[in-house]
Amino acid sequence: MATDSAQLGSQLAEATLNESVSALKAEFSDRVPIRSIISRTDGGSGFAGQHVRIGGWVKTGRKADKDAFAFLELNDGSCPGNLQVIVEADKGDLGQLVPTGTCVVVDGVLKLPPAGAKQKVELRVEKVVHLGPVDPAKYPLPKTKLTLEFLRDVVHLRSRTNTISAVARIRNALAYATHTFFQKHGFLYVHTPIITTSDCEGAGEMFQVTTLISEGERLERELIKNPAPSEADLEAAKLIIKEKGDAVSQLKSAKASKEEIGAAVAELKRAKENALKLEERSKLQPGIPKKDGKIDYTQDFFARQAFLTVSGQLQVESYACALSSVYTFGPTFRAENSHTSRHLAEFWMVEPELAFAELKDDMNCAEAYVKFLCQWLLDNCSDDMEFISRQFDKTCIDRLKMVASTPFERITYTEAVELLIDAVKNGKKFENHVEWGIDLASEHERFLTEVKFQKPVIVYNYPKGIKAFYMRLNDDNKTVAAMDVLVPKVGELIGGSQREERYDVIHSRIAEMGLPIEPYEWYLDLRRFGTVKHAGFGLGFERMLLFATGLDNIRDVIPFPRYPGRADL
Repeated sequence: MATDSAQLGSQLAEATLNESVSALKAEFSDRVPIRSIISRTDGGSGFAGQHVRIGGWVKTGRKADKDAFAFLELNDGSCPGNLQVIVEADKGDLGQLVPTGTCVVVDGVLKLPPAGAKQKVELRVEKVVHLGPVDPAKYPLPKTKLTLEFLRDVVHLRSRTNTISAVARIRNALAYATHTFFQKHGFLYVHTPIITTSDCEGAGEMFQVTTLISEGERLERELIKNPAPSEADLEAAKLIIKEKGDAVSQLKSAKASKEEIGAAVAELKRAKENALKLEERSKLQPGIPKKDGKIDYTQDFFARQAFLTVSGQLQVESYACALSSVYTFGPTFRAENSHTSRHLAEFWMVEPELAFAELKDDMNCAEAYVKFLCQWLLDNCSDDMEFISRQFDKTCIDRLKMVASTPFERITYTEAVELLIDAVKNGKKFENHVEWGIDLASEHERFLTEVKFQKPVIVYNYPKGIKAFYMRLNDDNKTVAAMDVLVPKVGELIGGSQREERYDVIHSRIAEMGLPIEPYEWYLDLRRFGTVKHAGFGLGFERMLLFATGLDNIRDVIPFPRYPGRADL
């Protein structure tokens, strides 16, 4: 009986391995993703003998046996691995098939390779369905190893490389995990505006959105083509009005018919309208409109100054004050002229906001979220993470495991500064001076996480002078209920706070920061009408990618990086 059970189990396992490969076709295509074949536990060998259509781009190709056939390493972006494809000379032009970058779609039979081969299965081509050829002399991504810096100059093609495609899949997984985490915990996804009239950070480093420049240039071209009327033109128009007016008076005196008088009045009206248009055109001036020596923003598209958002936080707070638990996840912008490896002009932020919550709730949510992201990559991106580990950072997988399983350390800002001062006394050298009141630099943050505690650290209760106006003032009147989540490799990953819900206090803080009250009246309304304790944080999505992958430059973890001097595509 035991033998029969074992045989039955073996037969079921074999049946599972030998399921039809056609059942694994892409949802909206007749091809089978390469991942569906080679990422199985048997490497795809269970599909041997089955017919399949494969599409992808040639990573490497070479002719063999005096050009009788060719070996192609094909990748379709579904996973880091390639499928070996063997094409005989009578099936297609091998010279066009082998260059790196060539796109091919082929029908064939999956075969077991010779014993000792690296791959577990290969494809013998029966028909070349599609060929997208490449001129090897012009293709900018040769088989040789390319630096990430070089790839930034071919941003439209760099996703075909192993590294950037792996990062893209990891980025996708983290985005999916983000929505999964917050949806699982009852948060609503809110789309906040990209164009805003509020400066969330109060730093003033914002990209302005305006049509005044383009309108000024358009007007200048128009005036060159069709110059503004002269004084003589205006006088002539006035003379025509007088003549038309006199004509009407004469017709009325002569008791002309209603039709004649009506026609004359209509001509007088047209003359006045024409004169008014000429007068308006005579006032047109090329360039940016001004009033009282300042730019007249009432003439701009939004009739006021507008900017690209630096954060969706302020707007999403309004939804938290009605829907309780919400989050926004979208692009944000900083016009900071920085060329460091940690700065982008356009980047993505994940910003949850929790009503009926205090700082400790905020810290609990942030810790749970980061742990969830790390575990998600371990569970769902093992092949890409292993590739990144081999190529860039041998510690990246261990780092994810550590963060996913280790309670975060929590210390106050004051305690953090004391630890840093003690380190200096014991011989540690920092480029940035340490004293109470400074904004912790990356080197300080990484010392705390990588050296002192060797795990993530949440630092909270920062000096009010270095934090934004909306953070809740603590009872000591010196600090605010702010918190930063610091992680190894990156330093600050998350910044958050309990928000100031007291109307009088936040009104004073806005004035204290030198910010105008008027743009924040709507924000103050949230405190005037049904105020509630609430808290939230922002996670820099690209920083999470840097932490996960161990890559050094933030420009390599976003598909189309924008930084000073560069905005390709």
